[in-house]
Amino acid sequence: MRILVTLVVLVIAGIGGWQLLPSQENKNKTITVGTTDAVTSLDPAGAYDAGSWALYNNVFQTLLTFEPGGAQPVPDAAQSCSFTGSGLRTYRCVVRDGITFPSGRAMTAEDVKYSFDRVKKINSDVGPASLLSTLGSVTADGRTVTFHLSSPDATFPFKLATGAGAIVDKDKYPADSLRTGTSVDGTGPYTLTSYTKDKQADLQPNGHYKGDLSGSGRPVELRYYADSAKLAAAYKAKQVDVATRTLPPATVSKLSPSDPNQRVLESDSSETRNLYLNTRRKSPLHDVLVRRAIAWLVDREDLASSVYDGTVQPLYSLIPAGLTGHTTSFFDDYPEQSLAKAKALLTQAGVSTPVEFSFGYGIGRGAGAEEAAVLKQQLEKGGLFKVDVKGYEWTDFQKSWAAGKMDAWAVGWVADYPDPDTFGASLVGSHSVMSTGYSNPAVDNLLQHSQQYADRSQAEQDFRSVQTDVASDVPLIPLWQRTDYVLSSEDVGGAQYLTDSTGVFRLWSLNWI
Repeated sequence: MRILVTLVVLVIAGIGGWQLLPSQENKNKTITVGTTDAVTSLDPAGAYDAGSWALYNNVFQTLLTFEPGGAQPVPDAAQSCSFTGSGLRTYRCVVRDGITFPSGRAMTAEDVKYSFDRVKKINSDVGPASLLSTLGSVTADGRTVTFHLSSPDATFPFKLATGAGAIVDKDKYPADSLRTGTSVDGTGPYTLTSYTKDKQADLQPNGHYKGDLSGSGRPVELRYYADSAKLAAAYKAKQVDVATRTLPPATVSKLSPSDPNQRVLESDSSETRNLYLNTRRKSPLHDVLVRRAIAWLVDREDLASSVYDGTVQPLYSLIPAGLTGHTTSFFDDYPEQSLAKAKALLTQAGVSTPVEFSFGYGIGRGAGAEEAAVLKQQLEKGGLFKVDVKGYEWTDFQKSWAAGKMDAWAVGWVADYPDPDTFGASLVGSHSVMSTGYSNPAVDNLLQHSQQYADRSQAEQDFRSVQTDVASDVPLIPLWQRTDYVLSSEDVGGAQYLTDSTGVFRLWSLNWI
């Protein structure tokens, strides 16, 4: 696949453009960045969410990384990487010379092997092990590390560039359990000097960093806010220099390029939000007819306008617009809201109405509460369903859906890398990180088959077929696709490189101008 992220920079009227030249006068001045994306764990084996991975991008290294707008990964902790032999089943990297951990010990291929082995061994319920499903084993020899894959996987280099590929010091991280505490031993462009959960992470440039970047960034104070409204208030009060993920829809809809006190940066995004449905036998949503009935009642246009003020686009497929294989499978199967069709399906299923089920959302994650209220109203029309809505703190929310304690839940998904594969096994495979209990061998086979193509455009038909099956089986219901917005004060540059569809969060791109 070849996809290039397009950034639209809305430059302030009257300034006549701006440079990305760093101010030497402010070289050691801290840049404050605000976000609502909390960190689940400081240990890369224990988290698979946007907030945690955003921090990992900056304090750990991966063998490969993505440059801004990049479609293919480039070496970071690796000197070089490539598939060897035929069949896309053996991938080999040479670790860059001179990389040292905070202890002063040199990084070796053994550290890389150790890092991947422990992710798979720990296999945390909310960790990234599922992303490494095609990794059979890892061997190390000096500075060379070899990944032996269980099946051909052209997307494996992409996965090495994610938080799942973060390299840890084998002397500092236990092999079979998550590390506790508030310290990090990584080799990324930043050092974590202090951390207070759900409050703040203080980052200083790592003077010993060796990798893809040619220079170091500015000191950064990453502040975490409990909800979008508090983030917006902090930015308005000039308590943060940069605000990103996630601002309230009402704030985003009123952004103006003519405001002399800020820069508004808008970029195409592959972030989506889905309503996930528990397909396990104990759930009232186990019957596919019940799930299809729900699909007939969801009104995406209403959500986009009434909850999000038009700042998101209705989504009718598993794979978002802009990626290979995108379709409108849910529109094809459920083209309009129909109470009659939903009622007929429930009658066919032989269930009593209203069908009662629980619905969870993450507190403070964008407009989750408002969205849940509107979805509840839509689904309860005609008395077919009764929805018990409950909000959860983020970590509890993850653990609850992983344990199958909810019947339905709405979660946003930020692409791990710029390829439709990131919306495949992780969301609808038999070992999905979303833990819906859904398992369809045909879908699993299609996803695996799609990974054999080095030319990702050749995987398009596989992904189209996956989306057809998903629309029929309804383990999830796509809701919307977001456009990314970043706000920065007029004296901060580089914010247009902070985030894009590559999945990398680049605090080092920020500087004073």
